[in-house]
This record gives sequence, C-alpha cells and structure tokens, in this order.
Amino acid sequence: MNAIEVFCPGSVANISCGFDILGLCLDSIGDTMRVKKVSKKGITIKSISGYNLSLKTNENAAGVSALALLNQYKNIDYGFEIEIIKKIKPGSGIGSSAASASGSVFAINELLGKPFSKKELVKFALEGEYICSKSYHADNISPLIFGGITLVRDHKELDIVNLPTPSELYVTIIHPQIEIKTSDSRSIIDRNIHISKMIEQSANLGAFISSLYEENYELLKRSIKDVIIEPYRSELIPEFKNLKKIALKNNALGFGISGSGPSMFSLCKGIKNANTVIKNMEYQLDKMDINYKSHISKINKEGLKIL
Repeated sequence: MNAIEVFCPGSVANISCGFDILGLCLDSIGDTMRVKKVSKKGITIKSISGYNLSLKTNENAAGVSALALLNQYKNIDYGFEIEIIKKIKPGSGIGSSAASASGSVFAINELLGKPFSKKELVKFALEGEYICSKSYHADNISPLIFGGITLVRDHKELDIVNLPTPSELYVTIIHPQIEIKTSDSRSIIDRNIHISKMIEQSANLGAFISSLYEENYELLKRSIKDVIIEPYRSELIPEFKNLKKIALKNNALGFGISGSGPSMFSLCKGIKNANTVIKNMEYQLDKMDINYKSHISKINKEGLKIL
C-alpha cells in the first residue's frame, strides 16, 4: 500500500479504580487519519480539520510518535504525509492526543508491512502522548492498539494485559464543552495517600478485573469506585455530583471521570439502561443551561481500524 485511511477511536482511561493503568476503547467516537508515502523524507502534517492544532511535526502528537517509529526503522528513502480529521476535542478527557499518537504509528506500520509489534507501537505512541500530557501513561493508548479493555501492569516494561469485555456492557459519555488539560488535572492530585485509601482502591481494582472475567455485573457495580483521584478532579467538572446521582439512580453500574475530564462516563448493562441514563443526564444539563455533547458506545474490541 502507498496510502491508508484509519479510524482512530476515543477511549476512557482510569475507569475510576485503575488510575493510569486501566483503559477501554470506544466504538462510536473517533478521528479519521489519512497517511500516504511521499518522496520527501520524514513526517509532514499536511492538514488538520476540526480543531486548531499545530502542524509542526515536533509539536503534534501524531508527528512526534511517527518520528519515534521512524527513528527505529533505518534506511528508508521516503517519508509520510498525514492528514487528520479531528472529531475528538482536545482536552475532552476521551483520549484526543492518544487517538492521534496511536493512529499515526498504526497507519505507518501498516504501510511498512507491519515490522513492529503492538507493544512497540505503544512505546512509539507514548512519545506523542507525552508532548500533550507531560507524563508517560499508556492507559489511553493501550486499548486503542490492543482493543477492548486493557490493564497496563508496568509502564516501563509495557506489560499490557487484554481483559475480557462483558457482552452487555455499554458506555455513556457526557462531555461538558469546557477544556481541562491533562497536565493541569494531574497537578491537583494529592500524592500523599493514606494506606487505608490505597487498600480500598486496590480491593476495588481487583474486584473490577474479577467481574470482567466472571461477567458479574453486580460485582462490577460494587467495584467501580475511586476514593483517591475523583475527590480532587471532580471539583473541576460542572454538575459532577448531581450527574453521578442521576446516573446511579437510573441503573448505571458505575459513574466516573473519563481520563482527566471534563468528560464523564458511565457503564451500563444493556442499551436500554444506557439510553435512560444519558437521557436523564442530558435533562439535568439542559436545565442548568450547560453546553455538552453526549455519546453511547459499545466497547470496541478491535481498536484502531483500517477504513
């Protein structure tokens, strides 16, 4: 192939009880990226539509991750040109930078004949993610490249585990139209955690993972709780507490902050419950005159897709 078009999905990171280690891939939300071989060596960002982002290769998540890949692929006498149709708003909390960072390396790897493994693609994409968040965390990138729900056991070794996806699980997303930078959101977290909170969070994480293997929705419901990060980050998000009450009252299994926010997610058993949850949250935001976007999605088990 000399050119490729790729769907770059959004994602939900942390999933409440798994800060920086859990992530899931969305199916109905994402960017489109076109990449083609060109005679000019290196990486060129030709265009970005949808949002105003830098076309400079070393300032763009897609460009930086692509350069990291090319640095490991020697003796190439051509380059790549990238076009991005951006539909995930930067700073939304549903993996905008991860979609760009992983999309470019996935596409180029396909055009090169797949010389790199999925684990290596995560490593390259992390460099693009770092440009935006100022930290190395693979919880958004991993589910895009591996698909489904993933656990990053170790960020340095990139020990990534694919977890099962319960068949009836749906995700709702509510995105208030404000921006929260990941770097700012990370700065307000209290790094001094009492051991009792650590124990509670660890128990929730273990129970959540167990619920996926057992497809035990009641256990899943009991374990999607964040006692460490959410108390701080939720203060930045309008109507968070009210929306959480509404979601849980309408049979959501769990409700939390997607990534760094301001997007909020809920997990629901079945499309009927997901529709009820989203409808009632939309009613609340309409009543408060808050602009937002909303989505319902299955979990995307494939991840990045060739279009």
